[in-house]
Amino acid sequence: RSSSEGGEGQAEGEEETRQKSQESVSTGLFTYPVLMAADILLYRADLVPVGEDQKQHIELTRDIAVRINDKYGGRKWKKRGGRGGRVLSVPEPYIPPVGARVMSLQDGTSKMSKSAENDGSRINLLDTPKQIETKFKRAKTDLFEGLEFGNPERPEATNLLSLYQLATGYSKESIIQECGSMRWSEFKPKLADAVIASLEPLQSRYTELVDDPAYLDAILKEGAEKASEVADQTVRDVKDAMGFLI
Repeated sequence: RSSSEGGEGQAEGEEETRQKSQESVSTGLFTYPVLMAADILLYRADLVPVGEDQKQHIELTRDIAVRINDKYGGRKWKKRGGRGGRVLSVPEPYIPPVGARVMSLQDGTSKMSKSAENDGSRINLLDTPKQIETKFKRAKTDLFEGLEFGNPERPEATNLLSLYQLATGYSKESIIQECGSMRWSEFKPKLADAVIASLEPLQSRYTELVDDPAYLDAILKEGAEKASEVADQTVRDVKDAMGFLI
């Protein structure tokens, strides 16, 4: 149903869709944003964590939810014998204040991506300390003296400093006070150590979980049951509000 409530113009208007549609692509490029919206609406998400480049997906999701609520919900639904009110939850995007758009280690103007061919362009959550050290050592930098945030001529400086901010939780001001006069050869090992330390708890917990497949299976089963219950209720509400026999 979401696909019929989301217009072609909305899908074409998304930045990612516009960029990729310049190439020869399948129709999946246009159906993907609507399918993503359907997933969000099906499970009644109220707050959806996204990067800056994904905000338009949430805007499309909100548009679809509001359209369905206005068209089928409220008094109209109640007159048909339903419970009335909103048919679908209208989600809000959650964009973190730091790290909403992390850039490639090889190009400070391109987004870091797990699908990029060059593994050295990104930090994977399960990278070993040695791999992380090597990737930062080879990360693209510049020939300017000192380090600074926000200089459009220095996208790599902003990106690597932002990664340090993410890993440490320090403010920009304290980072500049600590690292502003450093050379890249001094800062890169410091950045690697901070990222390694920040990932250590996650990696340790991952190791514990994969070593206990029975526990993982039980969690997956419980989660699937809860998700199915929410999804089934959403489908019943939508059908009831639209007048389908259920």
